[in-house]
Amino acid sequence: MSFSNHPQTPDGHAQTHHDAGVKRSNGPAVTALVLGVAALLLFWTVFGGIVLGLLAVVFGIVGARKARGGRAPHGKMSVIGAVLGALGLIASAVIIAIGASILNSDEFKNFDDCVQHADTQSERDACAKDFDRDMNN
Repeated sequence: MSFSNHPQTPDGHAQTHHDAGVKRSNGPAVTALVLGVAALLLFWTVFGGIVLGLLAVVFGIVGARKARGGRAPHGKMSVIGAVLGALGLIASAVIIAIGASILNSDEFKNFDDCVQHADTQSERDACAKDFDRDMNN
């Protein structure tokens, strides 16, 4: 009588199965892909582009290293998630840089000063028209 967890062959030797029915997954790869897609879709927000993009890159690197070491599948999924996260991160950084440059411009400072001194809606509308004219020239 054998107490082994492995099925017996007719000659009495135990059969061993090496991960035959075990499904291996790469959690960081899936996480990187989901976060990368979310970062790319939400790049126009600071949270979506910067935070989710950075997390996608980190999880993508972890998943790719696990896959390269043979401990998990889906190495390409990790790389795709990291690339999408990096694209979302870059796009969000560009949006923030453009916004900061507009807010620090002389035209915006003039517009802000004009709006603060305007008493009526028509004066505020005139400020907006002046700002549009300054930005287009």
